[in-house]
Amino acid sequence: MSQLRNRRLLKVYQTSMLFPYFISWPIMAAFLYAFLSTDKGVINHLIQSMNGTPIDFYNTPGIWPLLIIFLGVWKGIGYNSILYFATAMGIDPAYYDAAMMDGANKWQQIKHVTLPHILPVATLMLILNIGGMFRTDIGLFYIVPKASAPLINVTQTFDTYIYRALSTSSDLGMSTAAGLMQSLVGVLLILGSNAIVRKLQPESSLF
Repeated sequence: MSQLRNRRLLKVYQTSMLFPYFISWPIMAAFLYAFLSTDKGVINHLIQSMNGTPIDFYNTPGIWPLLIIFLGVWKGIGYNSILYFATAMGIDPAYYDAAMMDGANKWQQIKHVTLPHILPVATLMLILNIGGMFRTDIGLFYIVPKASAPLINVTQTFDTYIYRALSTSSDLGMSTAAGLMQSLVGVLLILGSNAIVRKLQPESSLF
């Protein structure tokens, strides 16, 4: 997007990428249910129209890991790309002018100018995201699958486990211990990944 010169087209792309971020998970779950429902879902309606057997998506664990990854990336890609886009827009145009004078095409400009300039930001975000590996969006892993019991093996995370523990047993001690362990593991992951980055690329390390 940083290479686009058509501002109207750029706004269309930005809006289309950011729009999913502003849709709440309950609304997303309702839309998804309209597609995956066994009785009235669009997909099963098409399958039945072709004399096929309907698929009970909410009792079929195999499809959900990929589906959850897709929904998470689709919903967050626009918001998460803002920082990279702002970094790319801050690159001195003289670098691109010099690359064009050397005969570089658009892909070569991205490869040799844009990517090296956003690499420190990408590395920093990678370190922070590694630290948040054990933190998940409860809306994506609990609300979207409709808290279906057959899907627990593929949708259970620390956050959904703590939520279920609190809602069923009200065991504050156990849920607090789980949350504390989650935070400690996150700190250790940040320290470890930052140490690796500091050895490989000191200027991109967090501290």
